[in-house]
Amino acid sequence: MKNPQEVFAEFLVKERLKVTSQRNTILDVFLESKEHYSPEELYLKVKEKDPSVGQATVYRTLKLLIDSGIADVVDFADGVSRYELGYGKEHHDHLICEKCNKNIEILDAAIESAQEKVAKAHNFQLTRHKMYLYGICSDCSKK
Repeated sequence: MKNPQEVFAEFLVKERLKVTSQRNTILDVFLESKEHYSPEELYLKVKEKDPSVGQATVYRTLKLLIDSGIADVVDFADGVSRYELGYGKEHHDHLICEKCNKNIEILDAAIESAQEKVAKAHNFQLTRHKMYLYGICSDCSKK
């Protein structure tokens, strides 16, 4: 499997776009994170490494990361789009606290199997999916 930097560079060449140091910096900061960054949060992290990178460049590069298959958009139902690594990462779902917005990534074979059974029962071939389970985390339940 190719590394994300190679995938992104090949995507840019295929799209006849330039491989720039700013795009590479944005990619590197994105890949370093274990968080689900909003565009604004990613921009602030990128600015720490390279103050010359503009906010519009971060937004445009995020779109390219999605189009190249490196990033996925996640929606925690708080009105803010966030991004996470999609390329080379095992599929997972999310548990999201409605009070503090804490999110937990979950890998559950039984859930995956149930989704496949439901699709098959409806003669539907799954190509991808996202599942968000909302509730109250244990920390917020104690309050």
